[in-house]
Amino acid sequence: MQRRRRTARGSAVVDFVLVLAVLVPLFLGILQVGLVLLVRNTLAAAASEGARYAATVDRGPEDGAARTRSQIQGAVSGRFAQDVDVRRVLVDGAPAIEVTVHARVPALGLGGPAVELHVSGRAIEETPEDQP
Repeated sequence: MQRRRRTARGSAVVDFVLVLAVLVPLFLGILQVGLVLLVRNTLAAAASEGARYAATVDRGPEDGAARTRSQIQGAVSGRFAQDVDVRRVLVDGAPAIEVTVHARVPALGLGGPAVELHVSGRAIEETPEDQP
């Protein structure tokens, strides 16, 4: 009677697949969080820059919206610059400009479920008396 030997042949492939089943979703999740944070920080910086630009004496709200769109388009993508709102607000009783950007960041930039982002930037408006 011949005995069969137990070997570990093929177990490396099974181990590899089991480890990948855990690591790939983890890696993609970390990548998605990084992408959302990059876009959010870029939109916030662009909104703040647009608000500062619109708050200068010789500029208006439409100039701030254009600057914000330009900043976003140059840094990430123009599709995130489609919904930019600019309005005049009061900040502690002082007139100010607020630029708000609304965007959707799709999963890994490919599509599918998206993360909604709403960021804004404010700047106190300059007055002609502020100029030297």
